[in-house]
Amino acid sequence: MNQRERLRAALAALERDHLRRMRRDNERPCSPRVCIDGREFVAFCSNDYLGLAGEPELAEALAEGAHRWGVGSGASHIVSGHYTVQHELERRLANFVGRERALVFSTGFMANSGIVPALAGRGDAIFADKLNHASLIDGVLLSRAASHRYPHLDMAALASQLRASSAAVKLIVSDAVFSMDGDLAPLAELMALAERFDAWLLIDDAHGFGVLGPQGRGSLAAAGLPAAAREGWRLIQVGTLSKAAGVSGAFVAGEADVIEWLMQKTRSYIFTTGSPPALAHALLTSLDLIEAGDARRAHLAMLIARLGGGLAQKRWQLLPSRTPIQPLVIGDNAAALAVGEALMQAGLWVPAIRPPTVPAGSARLRISLSAAHTPTDVDRLVAALNRLEETW
Repeated sequence: MNQRERLRAALAALERDHLRRMRRDNERPCSPRVCIDGREFVAFCSNDYLGLAGEPELAEALAEGAHRWGVGSGASHIVSGHYTVQHELERRLANFVGRERALVFSTGFMANSGIVPALAGRGDAIFADKLNHASLIDGVLLSRAASHRYPHLDMAALASQLRASSAAVKLIVSDAVFSMDGDLAPLAELMALAERFDAWLLIDDAHGFGVLGPQGRGSLAAAGLPAAAREGWRLIQVGTLSKAAGVSGAFVAGEADVIEWLMQKTRSYIFTTGSPPALAHALLTSLDLIEAGDARRAHLAMLIARLGGGLAQKRWQLLPSRTPIQPLVIGDNAAALAVGEALMQAGLWVPAIRPPTVPAGSARLRISLSAAHTPTDVDRLVAALNRLEETW
């Protein structure tokens, strides 16, 4: 069997195991109302938690930014591709999350996969939750540090691993909100362990920023961190700007010296062209909308409660989550795909998530709610799911 035949056999295996992914081409801007192949659906797919991706005020800000700053940066940030509007965005982000300084990246994946190796390397030790996002997992692999994975949210196991380690540099890495389960890390306990064992603590708040905490300042603010910590300098937080913020990019925030080190050592920041300054111009408006977005967050909380209160599942399991991520575990890969297809036939688009994104045997529908959904949208989904489980 030659290399081409091996590749085709591997693709056939993905198809056989119901693991082959596919894309659908949406003919409309990001919103709960989508059009696929000329047919309209109500979508419960995106991470646009506050409904800002299609917000006219934000679109106008992006257009204004393009007219003011053009459409490209021209170079890496550390050469000539950094602009005053990006400096202002970093200043605003740091102030918004209560940290000394922030650094903006082109994507969240670039941030996580680059920051981890900048903080730990050969001879060091990294301690990571088993359900962390792929970008953090890749960052650990790139670091070449000793990797210790602890069972999901198991602080006793993490403490045991930290206690047994003799590494001079220790780094604890965790999502704040886990993207496929919707549950939250015990942030105060993680901070206490970082202080106890003299470790850095890197928290990826991709799915909490803009949604949780006062004025949407994120999961760490909701947990009272870093203000409640004695040694907040060891806490490093990442947030994405493509989910609740509705635009694109990511940021890392922390103590000024830490951010300076990351700017000097993070390869995914140093060796890539800077993001377009027009995006930073739009994100300044996005921050204003997030900060003034209590009504959006209240509407979102109502939708989350409405979904949980309406579902009457006996065999399928809605995982407990107070976030917009509402996973409904089906179990079997083929069954999850079939339920998703049945919903498509009813005009509802909910993605089926299968291994390796989630553990084997836990294929699920990842219901993602947005402040742009209406109560009627949620009621329609609830009725369809209840009907499908009864007849499945």
